[in-house]
Amino acid sequence: MPTFVQILDFIGTFAFAISGIRLASANKFDWFGAYVVGFATAIGGGTIRDVLLNVTPSWMVDPMYLLCTALALFGVIIFGKYLIHLNNTFFLFDSVGLALFTVVGVQKSIALGYPFWVAIIMGCLTGSAGGVIRDVLINEIPLIFGKEIYAMACVVGGIAYWLCYMAGIKSYGCQIIGGMVVLLTRILAVKYHICLPVLNNHEKRS
Repeated sequence: MPTFVQILDFIGTFAFAISGIRLASANKFDWFGAYVVGFATAIGGGTIRDVLLNVTPSWMVDPMYLLCTALALFGVIIFGKYLIHLNNTFFLFDSVGLALFTVVGVQKSIALGYPFWVAIIMGCLTGSAGGVIRDVLINEIPLIFGKEIYAMACVVGGIAYWLCYMAGIKSYGCQIIGGMVVLLTRILAVKYHICLPVLNNHEKRS
């Protein structure tokens, strides 16, 4: 039976794959290209995390990540006309994937004995790096490099996870609370247009 963390990981994989395939479809990629974008989106952050933590990337030992991406592709093919032109759909799947992958990254780092600041960074990488790869592949400026709250939502959720962990809350409770904090932070930031300050260029032009 899969563990609670594995279930979160598979749901996050499906959600992120949908977000990548949906954008690839909107940019008129073929099925194979869309699958590649979806798969890279889904496993990119986790792969970087696992390489840094010196463990074998999860998708290399479990074919479920490939299958989740395939299911996401078939879902977009079947329901494409309802998904492609709905920005809210992309936002929903992207935000869910961001939240789930963040808590998976934090939990895995803590389980391996790393300190809390490493766990938060790994959670941020797990949640946001796949989106960066997705945006690069479809030739768009990654959300993480804009003023929109994205990676900071991972940081806030990671801190919430750690506080719950320090308070003695069981791991699945920490994961639920941390994930909800990421999701709510992202939703509220977009709804109320909460942004980080922009770094102004003070260079004098001739």
